[in-house]
Amino acid sequence: MKTIKKLVLKNFKRFRTLELDFDNELNILVGGNEAGKSSVLQALDIVMSASRSKVEAMGLETLFNQECIAEFLAGARGIADLPEMFIEVYLEGLADPDFDGRNNSKGRDAIGIKLVCRPVDEYSAEIKAILKEKHDSFPFEYYTIHFQTFTDDPIFPHRKPLKHVLIDSAQINNEYATTAYTRSMYAAHVGVVDRNLHGFEYRRAKSKFRDETLKALNDTLDTYKFDVRTSPKASFETDIIITEGDIPIDSKGKGRQCFIKTEFALRDREHTLDVLLLEEPENHLSHVHMKKLIERIRTSQKKQLFIATHSSFIATRLNLKKVLILSEEKPTEPTTLKDLSQGTAEFFMKAPDNNVLELALCKKAILVEGDAEFILMDALYKNAAPGFNTDVDGIHVISVDGTSFKRYLELATLLGIRVAAIRDNDHDYQVKCVENYKDYISTSKFIQIFADEDNARHTFEICIYQDNKIICDNEFSAGRVKLTVQEFMLNNKTDAAFTLLEKRGTELVPPAYIKKAVQWIRA
Repeated sequence: MKTIKKLVLKNFKRFRTLELDFDNELNILVGGNEAGKSSVLQALDIVMSASRSKVEAMGLETLFNQECIAEFLAGARGIADLPEMFIEVYLEGLADPDFDGRNNSKGRDAIGIKLVCRPVDEYSAEIKAILKEKHDSFPFEYYTIHFQTFTDDPIFPHRKPLKHVLIDSAQINNEYATTAYTRSMYAAHVGVVDRNLHGFEYRRAKSKFRDETLKALNDTLDTYKFDVRTSPKASFETDIIITEGDIPIDSKGKGRQCFIKTEFALRDREHTLDVLLLEEPENHLSHVHMKKLIERIRTSQKKQLFIATHSSFIATRLNLKKVLILSEEKPTEPTTLKDLSQGTAEFFMKAPDNNVLELALCKKAILVEGDAEFILMDALYKNAAPGFNTDVDGIHVISVDGTSFKRYLELATLLGIRVAAIRDNDHDYQVKCVENYKDYISTSKFIQIFADEDNARHTFEICIYQDNKIICDNEFSAGRVKLTVQEFMLNNKTDAAFTLLEKRGTELVPPAYIKKAVQWIRA
């Protein structure tokens, strides 16, 4: 099985430098909108395509890191200081000495391929003249692109070491993307000899159509006649399409297109593709079809998968231990979840819908264990810290089932996320809230548990009622016959919380343990 072991980037898009090690089977890339998930997939696609035309179509100005360009233009502008861009892909399972060499950024024997983009030496005089003009235009036109092995031998599209395809759900209706996908899948299924035969037969069929079917029409004409396009831009590989039930897949809805393309790439003929790159597969898919897609991905064999996603559902159902987190603030410092315990990874595979990625991508979080706490938390936060709120302070409030607290805390400890966990004492503060979490508190300065220490105040609703008795009595006492106001609030937790938020949110007094939690998380 041929796989990608490592990716090294320099001056590519948002990355001045980046080094990622990959799992041989599954890699789930997560991060914020500008973290670079798509850039990683794009870098892999560019190098494995070995297509100069693909790079030229994108434009070097869109691929080069803008920070290094700005830094160069603001400096001495010496020609020796012109920045270079490279993408290196280190491979495993490839028994070909032609790809094994030391010409890589590590300077060590490795099997791999690379893209190198640097200024052309022959144009040094022209580049110097341009740089002396002191304008803000960078001389991209004088750069050249090389696709090479680690022995510095050239690579051409027909000699690519891995078969791959990129499926970007955001481009699912884009004609160029659909054509590129179809050509990639066709190339993966058909050898070079058969491809040449198909192309020849297709061109011959076109000539036959011209000579026989169009003959009667053309015989009536003199100087100008009708013909059929036979240029490379109208070849068999540009005209071929994929159908389902005799219907072209590009005539189907976006969600169905996304599912078909991914499912087709994962078909049982496992030898057809080595690597599959999926860009946000959750786009356009219903919950039902997403579950089907996840199950299909799980059963895939002999393919290395790279999935960029914002979906907690995809990340947890596939395997959190396969997650790579890319940071918006620290682009050169990716984080892996491979050290997450197997028990926690398996728990989230089976657990109900969760907010794992919301926690994994934030800096600070407040965990609460119920809908009522979640509904009122922002109001209580504002009242505990006048003039501030969770959005201003960059704090995420996440509702977590009480039995799941430790799973989230393990993730937070691994990632160094500051978390205030607010929970009920369930009639035993010492056991439930102190001893139950002592391992997390003792090993991490980022974790604190907050609960009312009075065992009689065993749940959130009781604390809210006792600290806001007049407000609660005014809102809920009318019409009470059998239940006290406190009993009503306990029996109708969500409705009571919503009423208090809508009518008296700015007046509520936060219980003391919630005030402590707010003070601690803001520190």
